[in-house]
Amino acid sequence: MTCLVVGSVALDNICTPEGSRENAVGGSASYFSLTASRFTDVNMVAVVGEDFPCETIELFRECGINTDGLHIATGKTFSWGGRYHSNMKERDTLYTHLNVFETFDPVLPKKYRRSDFVFLGNIHPSLQLKVLDQMDCKAVVGLDSMNLWIDRAKDKLMEVICRVDILMINDEEILQLTGCSDLTEGARLLMEEGPEYIVAKKGKYGAELHCCDNTFHFKICPENRLVDPTGAGDTFAGGFMGYLSQCGKPERKDYINAMKYGTVMASFAVESFSFDRIVEAGENDIFRRLENFEKNECQTIQLPSQDGR
Repeated sequence: MTCLVVGSVALDNICTPEGSRENAVGGSASYFSLTASRFTDVNMVAVVGEDFPCETIELFRECGINTDGLHIATGKTFSWGGRYHSNMKERDTLYTHLNVFETFDPVLPKKYRRSDFVFLGNIHPSLQLKVLDQMDCKAVVGLDSMNLWIDRAKDKLMEVICRVDILMINDEEILQLTGCSDLTEGARLLMEEGPEYIVAKKGKYGAELHCCDNTFHFKICPENRLVDPTGAGDTFAGGFMGYLSQCGKPERKDYINAMKYGTVMASFAVESFSFDRIVEAGENDIFRRLENFEKNECQTIQLPSQDGR
């Protein structure tokens, strides 16, 4: 099984209460790919500039990531600068330089077009649609988005949502997208549009997996030390989709396990700047943390049927 990811690769300048790092490799495709590659073969589609470090591309390849779809364009790599507040939740964006990412036009190499699983990273919905139009087979598709596209391109975003199997956005974005005041109601409305599963990310309160008749709640997995929260959501998605890719035709139990692996992998991501800890963590580290996490029982809530019974 293979998993295709289309998203951003960036060089970030980050400052947190735990320190700072310049030119930290980031972006949704980086975090996702390095995490998903722990479970499955990954095909990456992204763009970087001439300033992007060659050793990082080599690391991608060493980790089993196919970089045939990683285009090196003339110019500088997408760059973001941010400073986190003391609570590590709020942050200030110091700058956003799109650079070569401004003209990103995802073209899938021929062999990518039969990937079994697809993750559409947080890029413009028109680009996400373009990716789906290039696929030559029916894949299990996951989608990430954000409030920017809800504000600026809601109609296009809804077009994408109608064509995916899994939607991963935060709880506030679900409410914004649907106009609902209740998260469960909002998730149900979105499932009526097409996705079979909704993953609602809730920050320090964990995440919820919504499906047709149940909601599963997952707490966060405690980390050893919170250093940098950047990329935690993309790492979660990498663990989630990477695990699913092992399952062939995933069933509900597989989605529940995918939530656990996504949560555990995200807990490693925040323990370092960039993806250092994701790469360093061994299989035993992951399994031990998973075992500890599973001791916290997940709560299941039965949703009422459509007629209210």
